[in-house]
Formats: sequence, C-alpha cells, structure tokens
Amino acid sequence: MAHTNPQIGEERPVIRQLDEAAINRIAAGEVVERPASAVKELVENAIDAGATRIGIDVADGGKTLIRVTDDGCGIAAGDLPLALSRHATSKIDGSDLLNIHTFGFRGEALPSLGAVGRLSISSRVPGADAAGIRVAGGQIGPVKPVALGGGTVVELSDLFYATPARLKFMRSDRAEAQAITDVVKRLAMAEPAIGFALRDVSGGAGRVVFRADPETGDLFDALHGRLGRILGRDFADNALRIDATREGVRLFGYAALPTYSRGAAVAQYLFVNGRPVRDRMLGGALRAAYFDFLSRDRHPVAALFLDCDPTLVDVNVHPAKSEVRFRDPGIARGLIVSALRHALAEAGHRASSTVAKATLGAMTPEPTGARVYQMDRPSPEARRAGYAAQAPGFAEMRDSYSARVVELPTDPDPAEPETAQALPLGAARGQVHENYIIAQTETGLVIVDQHAAHERLVYEKLKRQMAETGVAAQALLIPEIVDLPEPDCARLLDIADDLARLGLSIEPFGGGAIAVRETPAILGEVDAAAMLRDIVDELTDQGDSQTVQARIEAILSRVACHGSVRSGRRMRAEEMNALLREMEATPHSGQCNHGRPTYVELKLADIERLFGRT
Repeated sequence: MAHTNPQIGEERPVIRQLDEAAINRIAAGEVVERPASAVKELVENAIDAGATRIGIDVADGGKTLIRVTDDGCGIAAGDLPLALSRHATSKIDGSDLLNIHTFGFRGEALPSLGAVGRLSISSRVPGADAAGIRVAGGQIGPVKPVALGGGTVVELSDLFYATPARLKFMRSDRAEAQAITDVVKRLAMAEPAIGFALRDVSGGAGRVVFRADPETGDLFDALHGRLGRILGRDFADNALRIDATREGVRLFGYAALPTYSRGAAVAQYLFVNGRPVRDRMLGGALRAAYFDFLSRDRHPVAALFLDCDPTLVDVNVHPAKSEVRFRDPGIARGLIVSALRHALAEAGHRASSTVAKATLGAMTPEPTGARVYQMDRPSPEARRAGYAAQAPGFAEMRDSYSARVVELPTDPDPAEPETAQALPLGAARGQVHENYIIAQTETGLVIVDQHAAHERLVYEKLKRQMAETGVAAQALLIPEIVDLPEPDCARLLDIADDLARLGLSIEPFGGGAIAVRETPAILGEVDAAAMLRDIVDELTDQGDSQTVQARIEAILSRVACHGSVRSGRRMRAEEMNALLREMEATPHSGQCNHGRPTYVELKLADIERLFGRT
C-alpha cells in the first residue's frame, strides 16, 4: 500500500531561495547551541582582537543577558554593519582555509546571535570616536555615536526570543551558568597572559563567579600559575611538567600523578594550537598513557597543549570549532602517549600530596578544649633509645627496661644507619599489623603498604622481562577463522604488525574473514573471535585498541600479586629497608597496579600539629 508523504503536496514542490533572516537563524542553530556557545564565540572574538582583559557579565544563566567587554583593537564605525553580515571576517582572506592562526574565521557568530536575540555592539578604535549598532531578530539598525573609552562591548539580551522553541530546550539557570563558567575557564587556560572576570548580574547585584588575573613569567610559569588558580593548588602541587616534540608537533602542559585521579573524565583539558577541543582521538591517547597506572573506574587529570603548523590540522570540521582533524593523527597520539609515559617514569616513586592530606584529616582528633603545653625535644640519647625500642624484636628486650635515659654503649643497628633517613623513603623503624612498614625520614615518617608496594615492583620487573624477550606466541594447530564485516577486517589488518608484537598473529582469509594463526601464550586458551570483536569495537570507538595488551598485563598483574610479599608476613629490618630502596629505584612505585598509593608520607610538622605541639 502506498503512503502519501505529508511533506509533498499534490503540486510539484518549488525550489526557492531562503531570505537572509531564515538563513541566519538556521546558522544560529549550528553555532549557538546554548548561552555558553554565545559566550565562547564572543570571548574568542575578544581574544582575537588582542585584548589583555576580558569581562563577562551574565544574567539568568545567559538567557536574558550576556555582556562581553574587552580592551582590544576595536571595530571601526564603518565596519560595524559589515561585521553583522554572514561570512564577513577580519581573521582570514579566504585564500587558505588550512592556514588559520585565530580562534574565529567563519564570520558566522555575530550575525547568528543577532538573528536569534537582541544584539548591540559598541566599539572604539584608537584615534576615532566610539560608535554602536543594534540588531534584533535579524533587523539591523543604523550606526550611532556612543560613549566608550576604548575596546569593544558586545551585549546580547533575550537570547532565542526570535526562536522561542529553542528556549524549551534550555536547562536550568544554574546548569547554563555552570556551562558558561566551564567555557570561560577553558579559554582562560589557553590564554594565561589575559585577565578574565566572570560576573553573575542576575537581579542587579554583581557577583564574581570566576576571576583570573594575567599571569607573568615564561610559558610554563604562567601556565602553572593559571592552572593552579583554575584547577586548584592540589593539581599544581601534583602535576608533572610535559614538554616534548616530534616531527614538528610540540606537546606541553601539565599532567597529574596517577594517585591524583578523578572518578570521571571531567578534568581533562586538551588544546590544539591554543584552541580548546573535545577530540576522541586525543582523549583516547590520554587514557592509553595512563592505561597501566589506573583502574577502569579512575580517570587522569591533565591540561595538555598541542602546537603544530596550522596546515597539519583542519579546524574547519564543525561550525562550533570544537573538533579537529589531523593530517597524521598517529604522530599526535604517539607523542601524547610517549611524553606522558616518560614523565610518569621520571616521577619515580612519587605519590600525590593529597594522599597525606587525606590521611592527616582522618587522624585529626576531636577538639577537647584542654590547653596543651609544648614539650621539650628529647635528647639524642633518648631518641636512640626510642629507636632501639621500635626496632624489630623489641619485645625481647629486658623486662627491667625503664624510661630512665642512660648512655648507650654502642650505636644503633648498622642495618639502619642514620644516613638512611636522608633517603626519600627513609629507614625502616618497625612493622605494624604485619602489613605496614613504618620508616623514618629526615622530615617525618613514611607508612608503606608492603604487599601493594612489592606487587608493583614485581609487576614492573615482569614487564621489563617481557619487553626484553618479547611476548611468546603459541601456534594454533588449526587456525581459527573469524567472519567479520569487510570494514572491520580492514581495520584489523591495518594493525596486524602491532598485534603480532603482542603475540596475536592474523592474516586475511578472503572476503570478510580473518585467520588467527597464533595467540599470546601467556593468555592460555583464548576465544579468538570474541577477542577480535573486542579489538574492532575499541578501534571503532577510540581509533586504537589496548585489548590484547590489557589482557596480557592483567595476567602479569595477577602473577605479580601472587609472587609478592603477602599481607600478614613479618619482615626483618633488612628486608624492609631493601624494599624501600627498591621502591626508590623503580618507576611508578608510588602507586600499585590499580592506581592506589603504595605509601603515605607525613611531615613531622603536620604530626606535631595533630598533638598540639606547635
């Protein structure tokens, strides 16, 4: 039975040219998704104008008012009507769309905003009078003189009043305001030399939501200061400096230690040529770099900047300019993975300071109100006697031992020299609950989870051995034939060499079939079809697959777990000290195979505060 298309009448449809207002409203649907999109476009224009300070005022989540003020170069009075025309821009001349050095270049933001809201622009260029222009619902008014000292003020009110159906899709004022704050913070990260101030002027009262003054110093000092202001001091204290270059692509920024992670991927900030982007390939590279250090439910924290020749990346992929496409994505991905892994390896046994803060918070006693008096420091003889009392085997000391301090006839055990305290993890002083090693450093003490620490050490040793000898492969007596769609077969064959290095040997078998010749021996019996489908799914979703490597390293992790020092085992002093020295010499020993810390360091000053000894 034939069905009538409701979009086609009895008469033949007529092709017609849409008017300018309709075209602008359609373009606005792509460029201006929500108030945060409008803020992004206007602030990017201010940055492109060379502004050093940018103020953003919003009301009711940006629905009723968005005002962006800057001290940039301004717009000449004669150019104001042209600025409100589609595809009119000062950023490019149109001759080369791949050589773009500015945030904006499409010339769609201002006319789109004027088509769906009430837009006014006031601007002044040096040596000329200020002028302004208004546009409402696509209707442009005349240029008029205004009072303005310099720069530009763009005010957008009643957003989407011309397209009221869009207002129904807006979220709450609070949610929209939060989205605006996130946009401003991302742009502030990209430009640490520019000052930003975001105010909420709902109800007439101005409340500063976010403020970042211009940072000084070199690139890394300015960026470190800006990230500390936006992401917090904890991130700045636990971030690793990243700076690497490969084939004309430079990666720089800061990435946090694995023990400073989040429960969701909400603190991952990626920039390409200074432009904030949300790119699945770059996000996948970040996950791959931390793949061996975090459990599946934890996510790294990082602010990374990729700089390259503009001709090597296409930013004209989407009207919102939040997506990019690299000419050679493998270079960018490989650079991120290798640079981050190198930085994590150089961090050695370092763990995040937030671990110690959480520990001290859990140990803080309830206030009693009683006055606490400062006690004198013990004498060196008393300290040595205390060390002897804490050493393994102190239970066998004489029953007649008293608190009276006497001159010791000999020095402490040579296995625990005073010089060991100068080492990062100090000298072992005892073991509690047959699982936690207590070590003394020059400035405090360290508590080590012996099982988690040794598990990481064994795991790293197994990985080194496998890297040196390769992954042993076992040949299948009868090759397993896996039927897959031809595009999936092509994806697998493209990475066949990488899979072969991991012990998985595949080759084409005609049509849409893959023959599996060998599988990694360490995995034992393998469901090759299921593994290949998992790899294809990961390739489709992320552009890269860690499935085989993940399975191999999961086996190594289990082997390391069974081969490490067990909880409940009493260790001798020399064993504990040997474990501490090996941790200091082994990269990534600050966290276990699942991203949890292997030790906690407490400073003596913090411990004394716990007991009111300050």
